[in-house]
Amino acid sequence: MTSEIRPANTLLVVALEDELPSQLVPGWNVLYTGVGKVNAAIAATEAVLEAKPAHLINFGTAGALDPAIHGLSRVRHIVQRDMDVRPLGFELGHTPFDTTGHIDLGGEGLTLGTGDHFVTTPPELMTDIVDMEGYALAKVAQTFGVAFHCYKYISDQADGQAADDWATNVARGAEAFVKAVIEPLSV
Repeated sequence: MTSEIRPANTLLVVALEDELPSQLVPGWNVLYTGVGKVNAAIAATEAVLEAKPAHLINFGTAGALDPAIHGLSRVRHIVQRDMDVRPLGFELGHTPFDTTGHIDLGGEGLTLGTGDHFVTTPPELMTDIVDMEGYALAKVAQTFGVAFHCYKYISDQADGQAADDWATNVARGAEAFVKAVIEPLSV
C-alpha cells in the first residue's frame, strides 16, 4: 500500500524554477532537474537515492496535441515518443530489450508523450499532450519503487506559436497546480 502524500515524504519534481517557484510551495521539497530526459533522470536518481521519498510528484508544462485540452491535467499513461528503433524491428516508442515499455499510472487522466525536443508540429507517435521529462521521471520512480504522480499544465498547443505561448503561460500553471494539488494535500 502506498503511504499518504505528505511534504516530509514527497519530492516535487519540476524541470525549471519558472514552472514552480519554491516560495509557492512552502514546506515541500522541490527538485529542479533541468530540461530533458537525461537531466531529469540524473537529478531524480540522485535525489531518490539521497532522500528516499515515498512519492515523486512531477509537475510541469506541456503542449496539447488536441485544442480541446487546456488547463491543469493529471497524467495516467506515459510513452517515450522519440524512441524510434523500427529499422531493427521494434515498435515506435519502445526501447529495445527494456521491459518497461509504456508506463501506466492508472486512474483517470491524459496520455503524455515525452521526448527531447520542443514540439511545434505533431509528432509521429500521437498522445494527448507532450513534454520533455515525464517518462524519464516515471521510469526512475518505477525503478526505485517510489510512487509517481504526474500533473501537467497546458502552456501551448504544440504548434508554430508554442514557444511564445509557453513563455506567456508558464506562470499560470504554477498557480493552478498549487490550488488543485498542493493546497488539498497541505491541510
